[in-house]
Amino acid sequence: MPKLSRPRKGSLQFYPRKRASKFIPSVNWSTINSKEQGILGFITYKVAMASALVKDSTEHSMTKGKRKTIPVTILEAPNMKLLSARFYKNGIVIKDILLSKESLLSKKIKLPKTLKDLTKEAPKEYDEIRVLAYSLPSQTSIKKTPDIAELALSGENKLELLTSLIGKELSLSDFLKKDLTLLDIRGLTKGKGNVGPVKRFGITLKAHKSEKGRRNPGSLAPWHPARVTFRTPMAGQLGLFTRVHYNQKLIFSGKISENSINPSSGFKNYGKIKSSYLIINGSVQGPPKRQIIITPSFRPALFQAKKKYEFIQLLQ
Repeated sequence: MPKLSRPRKGSLQFYPRKRASKFIPSVNWSTINSKEQGILGFITYKVAMASALVKDSTEHSMTKGKRKTIPVTILEAPNMKLLSARFYKNGIVIKDILLSKESLLSKKIKLPKTLKDLTKEAPKEYDEIRVLAYSLPSQTSIKKTPDIAELALSGENKLELLTSLIGKELSLSDFLKKDLTLLDIRGLTKGKGNVGPVKRFGITLKAHKSEKGRRNPGSLAPWHPARVTFRTPMAGQLGLFTRVHYNQKLIFSGKISENSINPSSGFKNYGKIKSSYLIINGSVQGPPKRQIIITPSFRPALFQAKKKYEFIQLLQ
């Protein structure tokens, strides 16, 4: 009988398999660089998946010049505002200065009576400036409570850029540059709750006459060492995990007031888009209304970068 050889069950890359502590994941901003001045991230909300009719203009493509249908995901991107400025030194926050005290933030944080002047409070020595930004989901049809995320700034004089953005609403056009076509998508997957090892790790069902359950592993551990290791596939949490999709191709972006893509009855489980939106090639993790943070691709893939699609319309 030939030797059984196969990869082990379940990737150890994503351990521990437990629910994420927050809906918007943290980003390692040191890996993301941009030559243009501005913000390096944006908070969006997943609307739905759909099919889009596009014209393929990719060089040397077998379908060059032809129309084709591709799967896409729609993200709504309401405006954002700055909440606070964080000054880092040696990787530690040495100063956090509040920049806004809107009433809608009272559901998230405790607001002071007065705000301090940024130019006077800013430390003289620091290595990095980042900002806490909050979304304005009241511009959408899904909720009113804002979501908060830490974003990085790019440019030579970041303090001057930060000063110019205080009190202003940041739109999607402030984030998307002309040459930005590849995005990294960060968010949480769908939550499945407590599931067994067959669904969670993909182990094989035992024979139909097996004792003590068909959907259980055959053995949890040997007698010695007398303990169960974490490598044993067992029941537990599945879903609501932080995942990153790299190099997602941006197909189209715009404002709903200028180019409406809303169906007459709205998108299922979401409603109608009311602000700016993006159309991205492929799928995005999470259910409708899930918070998604988008950033420029830190490691662009040539295969994705050379694709050129001209958006025509959504297929309802």
